[in-house]
Amino acid sequence: MSEQRHTIKDAAGNPVSVQLKRDKRLKKSWHWARQPDGSILMRIPARLPRPVLNGLLTQLAGMLEQQESMAVRRTDADLQARAEQINRKYFNGQLRWQAIRWVDNMQQRLGSCTRGGATDGHIRISSRMRTWPDWVVDYVIAHELLHRRHPNHSPAFKEELKRAYPLTERAQGFIEGVGFAQGQPLEEDEE
Repeated sequence: MSEQRHTIKDAAGNPVSVQLKRDKRLKKSWHWARQPDGSILMRIPARLPRPVLNGLLTQLAGMLEQQESMAVRRTDADLQARAEQINRKYFNGQLRWQAIRWVDNMQQRLGSCTRGGATDGHIRISSRMRTWPDWVVDYVIAHELLHRRHPNHSPAFKEELKRAYPLTERAQGFIEGVGFAQGQPLEEDEE
């Protein structure tokens, strides 16, 4: 694979470094992923002509802008409303929690639910997921809500989660794929 770097602008006009890798295995499709340092790794077909590459870089800038605008719209109030909807739809409204919010300080974990103490029932969801598909975010919310009934990842927890949230395996695969692409495993929460 050959490599080169380009710079595009994000929605705020800030430069974003794009590391380009020409991949002989790709024929028509192209893929991109955010790296831990904030840059973008973009894999393209090895024989992609330069004019087409310029179009893809423009398209990538548009995708980044769309992601950022979606992330801005997702607020803690929206997260609370989603949790309430998930609780009604998948758990018959039986689960109770105190608060749910986005947090910026989770590096490996995607969510956590505290049990006991002053913060009992507080659910935190990693803000790195704000731009992820709704069905993956909903899975993580369902996962954390279910910890109000099951404190750990017991067989009963896993069985109820799979039964309650129909996209469990698909969402777990998405999370594993993101972790693999970033070179670090992502954890839904602490074991």
